[in-house]
Amino acid sequence: MERREVVFGMLTLGTAGMPRRLSAQSAPRTYRIGVLSLFLPPGRFVTFFKSVGDLGYVEGRNLVIEYAFADGQAGRLPGLAADLVAKKVDLIIAPYNLEVEAAMHATSTIPIVMQYVGIPVESGYIASLAHPGGNVTGMANAPPEVAGKAVEVLRDALPHIADVAVLYDSAYPDQNPYWPELVRAFKVLGIRPTYLPVTGRVGLDAGLDTIAAKRLDALYVVSYRTTFVHQARVIEFAARRRLPAIYTGRAAILEGGLMSYAPDYDVVRQRAATFVDRIFKGANAADLPVEQPTKYSLFINLKTAKALGLKLPQSFLMRADEVIE
Repeated sequence: MERREVVFGMLTLGTAGMPRRLSAQSAPRTYRIGVLSLFLPPGRFVTFFKSVGDLGYVEGRNLVIEYAFADGQAGRLPGLAADLVAKKVDLIIAPYNLEVEAAMHATSTIPIVMQYVGIPVESGYIASLAHPGGNVTGMANAPPEVAGKAVEVLRDALPHIADVAVLYDSAYPDQNPYWPELVRAFKVLGIRPTYLPVTGRVGLDAGLDTIAAKRLDALYVVSYRTTFVHQARVIEFAARRRLPAIYTGRAAILEGGLMSYAPDYDVVRQRAATFVDRIFKGANAADLPVEQPTKYSLFINLKTAKALGLKLPQSFLMRADEVIE
């Protein structure tokens, strides 16, 4: 009896410890994502993190999000990137080129997922789209030729335009790869561009005053930083001056802009979320091919066209992926 009691006691002690060990083993891991952003506020990441959540990573349950925003001040990015590394995040989201560069200087081991980065190979971030080779992967932005295609779209909508204002933020280099194609398209189509670099609200207002004074035919808006943050101001100006405008993002059309030619950025964000999932499941960033948008969509706001007194060609309207009426 004594021997049986001893054996029973040992079994009891052993099984008493098991639930605690099993509980510890089955407890879900909490992941930490760092978001490094030059100017995009938290609200601009809602769609992205919804897609991350659909893949099983939910803030407050098994996900912690560390936001690091530079408020448009590029000089703050290196310090913010270093702070994210010090917080031991598992992965860094870097939407644009400047954020990627700052993150790369801060770490060569923590995976960095791009969202809208132009020419990442030529910029030196990755070895190739198929084989990135380092700690950077994710989504590349539209290739430079899309900028020229947008000019063609503008001409197809408005065959008689001759003078076009190009409104863009001059403070950041992310747009530089697109300029040669833009210049080429204007030259081939015989359109005279007026380039208006603007930075901040004061610079934007000065640029809009120049457009009003020159009495130009149309407006090509590069949606980045100043023109993005103050998009409503640009749309209101175009409506008031009865000036047709093309934008580089669908969001402007939903707010009353005339038209845009761009990737579907909701799809881009959804695809970027899959990189987070694969990395958290053990994939190496170096082995995950970088993706580019494969579909570019034409969005038209017909209400705005009517308000501007425009009769867009029926053949042009039939090409649209979405028409807002």
